[in-house]
Amino acid sequence: MSKKKLALIATKGTLDWAYPPFILASTAAALDYEVQIFFTFYGLQLLKKDMNLKVSPLGNPGMPMPMGMDSWMPNIVTALPGMEAMMSSMMKSKMKSKGVASVAELRDLCLEAEVRLIACQMTVDLFDMQQSEFIDGIDYAGAATFFEFAGESDISLFI
Repeated sequence: MSKKKLALIATKGTLDWAYPPFILASTAAALDYEVQIFFTFYGLQLLKKDMNLKVSPLGNPGMPMPMGMDSWMPNIVTALPGMEAMMSSMMKSKMKSKGVASVAELRDLCLEAEVRLIACQMTVDLFDMQQSEFIDGIDYAGAATFFEFAGESDISLFI
């Protein structure tokens, strides 16, 4: 019997959107799935050596805020200078206090579990990125290469 397959497309490059592809991929790999993640557009930030990921509270009404701020603070306040940095710092602190693995740790776990991490070559070229900006152990390919795998996958998710 062949392994089950999971195909993920990661398009977001923020702290809160970094977790789903790596958590799902590492979990599936632990369950003996063959897994590939195709990183395109802003998702490429998750493959960089220097990840300076932030979370944006602006336009994110589902984000729980400390001290019940989400119930009384107008959304426009989240656009003030410094709010993104403050909220990012608070989120990182909260995750650390709860023992949540960092994005880098989850990414390393995926590499150890032989999850294939694919950087979209078209997007790398579009944004004039250099391969030296990215971690080792990833592949560079186009959508057609990923579709060969995704077309045979048991589960395909767009994140």
